[in-house]
Amino acid sequence: MKMDRSCNAQRFFWRALVLFLSLPAHQALSSKSARALNNTVSAFIVFGDSTVDPGNNNNLRTMFKSDFLPYGRDFANRVPTGRFTNGRLATDYIVSYIGIKDYVPAYLEPSLSFEDMKSGVSFASAGSGYDPMTPTLSNVVSLPQQLEYFKEYKKRLMSTMGNQSTIQHINKAVFLVSAGTNDFVVNYFTIPIRQRSFTIATYQQFLLQHVKDLIKGLWEEGARRIAVAGLPPMGCLPIMISLNSNSAVLQRGCMDQYSSVARDYNALLQTELASMQSSLANQGSRIYYADIYKPISDMILRFPSYGFDEALSGCCGTGLLEAAFLCNPNSYVCPDASKYVFWDSIHPTEKAYYLIFQLLRPIVNALIQD
Repeated sequence: MKMDRSCNAQRFFWRALVLFLSLPAHQALSSKSARALNNTVSAFIVFGDSTVDPGNNNNLRTMFKSDFLPYGRDFANRVPTGRFTNGRLATDYIVSYIGIKDYVPAYLEPSLSFEDMKSGVSFASAGSGYDPMTPTLSNVVSLPQQLEYFKEYKKRLMSTMGNQSTIQHINKAVFLVSAGTNDFVVNYFTIPIRQRSFTIATYQQFLLQHVKDLIKGLWEEGARRIAVAGLPPMGCLPIMISLNSNSAVLQRGCMDQYSSVARDYNALLQTELASMQSSLANQGSRIYYADIYKPISDMILRFPSYGFDEALSGCCGTGLLEAAFLCNPNSYVCPDASKYVFWDSIHPTEKAYYLIFQLLRPIVNALIQD
């Protein structure tokens, strides 16, 4: 009987959530509205890979770029900013919800003003990862280098605001780290080098040590409110299905052997973050795990409930292999990206990012409340 009530409650929750999330993504909260929870967050600062890169790769010599149409097709003024989707990222919705501004800019954007930099930037670089080899394969900005850019960012603030004001500013900022997928999809599962030295289990521990090193580095620089995103269901990424399935065109389906690796890694990450939070709690830390696996998995498994028509192929091109330069102005693009979970063969659509943001709101609220 108790189980029946629990199941009914779950079904009610998901139905109510789906009804709420069925609003068009452009109706998301604007920074012009009241601040969420009347918070006093000073800035929103982001590290990671293409899931949170708003255009840092635009001026790099790398194939991991998206500063051309059809990327950005549904962004403001149809501008391809370098975001790997048709519109906004989850981080854009988060910063708007907090009430700071509408979009998270790229730190390497040449025209970035001081005020826009001060209120938060993304240091993320598409193709990056925790494994030092991963960004080297793509010639993109590594996470240690992103941390160095953050130190540079602090110095720029100090030169205008002074030391004490900058310290307080950083203490009141919210930090998000989103990386790890490329370490498996681009690196471990694709190139045999790491497989010679690591089992899946030891490679997961290797990555987690780099996660801890990054958080420690952020902590030493004054970060106190940090969320770290886990991995998505990697076996459901269109590119993983296309490259690894025996019948990738006729009979597409998620490949659980890859998604199970993500689940195991996420469980380990959750434990490590909880341990770090416990050891630093008396010093004012808020270190949280941000679960993106469950939201994306649910969107894929129950895609009609979210208003999607397609869950395992991307909107751009065939939707099977296209990403970065393979999704270009000459590619066929579906008429309505909001009907797709994925924009290209790796990255979610703007609508999917909006749904992810909504499902992460409890974590965001925990980070921003005073």
